Amino acid sequence: MTMPLDARFDNFDKKSIKVLNEILEQTGAEIVVSSDWKVWCSVEEMGDYYEKQGIIKRPIDFTTNVIDGEKVTWHRNWDLEGTRSIQIQEWLKEHPEVTHWVAIDDLDMRKIGIHYSMEFEHEWGLDNFVHTPLNNEGIKQVGVKEKILSFLQG
Repeated sequence: MTMPLDARFDNFDKKSIKVLNEILEQTGAEIVVSSDWKVWCSVEEMGDYYEKQGIIKRPIDFTTNVIDGEKVTWHRNWDLEGTRSIQIQEWLKEHPEVTHWVAIDDLDMRKIGIHYSMEFEHEWGLDNFVHTPLNNEGIKQVGVKEKILSFLQG
């Protein structure tokens, strides 16, 4: 027996849904899911869940779960971030028609960041990235919507 969608995922925050819907309305953007939620359902099921949560658009795709032949210098603290970043980059390579995009996550997938007062650059990091470090706040954090719009409206 397959678990119902409600049992597989947490409900989205209503204020975050409002912000996401505003972004989708203003930009016409599409949604591609890169989170690990993609392993628990199909794109169709995820779309049903998004609709039930009140999101005005269904995801159109998932990023791949496979890193194909990439050679990356890993750091134990960056494994999940690096993997997800590369999966997003692979999806973008397969869809060159996408010219304006943004990745949003509480994982830090920035190309250039600061750790312990030292600046670093990941070979796998994303330039079009908005970090939402307060995972319980997500896209409703002050200034996040504006950063997202700046990438999507180019």
